[in-house]
Amino acid sequence: MKAIFLIFHGFSPYSGISKKISYQKKALEQCGVKTQLCFLDINKQGFHKRMLDNEVLENYGKGIIAKIKRRTKYSGLYKYIINNNIDFLYIRTSHNANPFLIRFLKKLKRSDVKVVMEIPTFPYDQEYEMIGRTADRIRFFIDKKYRYRLAKYLLRIITFSDDKQIFGTPAINISNGVDFDQIKIKPQKKKDQNCIHLLGVAEIHPWHGFDRIIRGLADYYKKNQSVKVFFNIVGFGDVNEINHLKSLITENHLESFIFLPGPKTGEELDRQFEEADFGIASLGRHRSGITHMKSLKNREYAARGLPFIYSETDESFDNMPYILKAPANEMPVDIEKIVQFYYSHSFDPAKIRESIFPELSWKVQMQKVIDDISKVGLV
Repeated sequence: MKAIFLIFHGFSPYSGISKKISYQKKALEQCGVKTQLCFLDINKQGFHKRMLDNEVLENYGKGIIAKIKRRTKYSGLYKYIINNNIDFLYIRTSHNANPFLIRFLKKLKRSDVKVVMEIPTFPYDQEYEMIGRTADRIRFFIDKKYRYRLAKYLLRIITFSDDKQIFGTPAINISNGVDFDQIKIKPQKKKDQNCIHLLGVAEIHPWHGFDRIIRGLADYYKKNQSVKVFFNIVGFGDVNEINHLKSLITENHLESFIFLPGPKTGEELDRQFEEADFGIASLGRHRSGITHMKSLKNREYAARGLPFIYSETDESFDNMPYILKAPANEMPVDIEKIVQFYYSHSFDPAKIRESIFPELSWKVQMQKVIDDISKVGLV
């Protein structure tokens, strides 16, 4: 079986999204599907290109015309799919339904090429209400107008939610997964009775709710505390949100306790986890209207062997002994509860990791996709 994994952006070594896509591609290949990755790239000379693995599929040139072509021109990709007998197309949506993409998918359907589309977060409408960039709002407006029409040409929609149907198309329900070969487990660390190091790793947006930890630390340090709590926020993301977090830190005089070292990858990221005692996952998903999800961050923390806190409903973790749940509201997180939870439990990184292996591996999750589409005549 042959497939193309299509995305509408490029790659960054610091991006968790880029890593996730690489892991998914690898998992499809482990499931017996020869998979090529199709993505967009801008080289140092400013040329906009559609890439197929390491080869240039189409060169759109430079400037405004090139920017338009990379979003509207799919003829080269269509010819490649037909000429190379590609069985199916796996799309990771960027919430970019539009007439050009619809026309491309319509042609594929007529040629009997099966198409599935992954929606990373669903529902996603409220996320755009929190984003101030005009370009994103325009893209969302167009997507909202055309997404039902686009869905007619999809065999299935891949979702990490519990929805059985999205935009009128049957859904395949999977979980975010991890590549256990690529994620290093943290070593067992002796507890320091005088301090705790919290760690939040994310492409930072308001729905991560890191401000709730900052405000919680502000309340915590209003009293004399024998246990010092530090918080490292690792990653890049929404500039407005990062500036908001920095303002909160300054306003509450927390510069000695909260740090934003920027994005980290490889050994530098490993060291962040080695020094960490407790993970901070999403604490603001309610802001984007999401109550149930299968967060990638939760799975990565568990694969590292780190106990953590989050506020949404995640059935894979809600009853795990290394989990502390926070209420899904706007209240500051009670830091004293984290301190009490941390010191009253014994956390073995190996056991935390074993609790999600192998069910939450990408290979197991992508096999669910292959099995489902096989039922409808692909193989």
